[in-house]
Amino acid sequence: MAADAKSDAALLAGQVRGGDRRALARAITLVESTRADHRETAEHLVAALLPDTGRAIRVGISGPPGAGKSTFIEAFGLHLLEAGRKPAVLAVDPSSPVSGGSILGDKTRMEYLSRDERAFIRPSPSGGTLGGVARRTREAALVCEAAGFDTLLIETVGVGQSETAVAEMVDLFMLLLPPAGGDELQGIKKGIVELADLVVINKDDGDLAPAAGRTAAEYGAALHMLRPASSAWHPPVLRVSALHRKGMETVWGQILAHRDALGPAGLAAKRTGQARAVLWREIEEEVRGRLAAKGALQGLLERLEIDISQGLISAPQAARRVVEALAKPGS
Repeated sequence: MAADAKSDAALLAGQVRGGDRRALARAITLVESTRADHRETAEHLVAALLPDTGRAIRVGISGPPGAGKSTFIEAFGLHLLEAGRKPAVLAVDPSSPVSGGSILGDKTRMEYLSRDERAFIRPSPSGGTLGGVARRTREAALVCEAAGFDTLLIETVGVGQSETAVAEMVDLFMLLLPPAGGDELQGIKKGIVELADLVVINKDDGDLAPAAGRTAAEYGAALHMLRPASSAWHPPVLRVSALHRKGMETVWGQILAHRDALGPAGLAAKRTGQARAVLWREIEEEVRGRLAAKGALQGLLERLEIDISQGLISAPQAARRVVEALAKPGS
């Protein structure tokens, strides 16, 4: 079985490197699968493709409903094509509570970009994962890189206290906002603003232009009071109109300026830190999965939950007992 998984992965990896779009779609489906047999093949696939990754520019885009994320990504993607880039869009949609599939389907909302063979758009259901991205978005991004796409745009479900995981898998995190003020501004959590490398105010056109100007000024002032994530970069606030495709060149220029500010060493350090964070998340998920799969431990977990609720044991003590039980041979 292991040999078959490895050979299947090697065959698919070759097709992905060769630019086969159907193979690319199959590869992403594979890495997103939760089936145990698929996971083994997916791990071999990602390992085979890793040497072909690392050269793309990775951009995460988050924002509240109504910010116009899909319209912006289409306009920006078309600009990237004009600039000679090959963009891939990973658009993470809310999951249907019935089917578990993607509800909105961003591909249908990016009509012009989706028709261009030089671009690739993949809507994926979030699967209820917190952080605004699907659990395997990072692996899907690596597959796109190996297929030759040099600019990755990862769109999150929305914006909120937990919609920040995308910042841990990209080089630049962009916060896209609509013209707003007062209570609407207060609704954007401080934490996500602190993570932003670039704030873009969309819909700077028509009757909304004055409000866009006020919003940009307020966020510019707010950012000056926050400590930047990097001493080499202070997040700028830009105004654009995705509807009229205005300001896309400026956005791209700032993305390149941010990359230059980090420098090769800074970018490498950032990606190393992200890889370590992914490692520990995967360890946590693996432990959770094994606990759920071992029926013999369910009784212990239930007893410990009761003991914690009654104040008979502390949470750290209970956690240690579970880990020790999990590590016992034959448990």
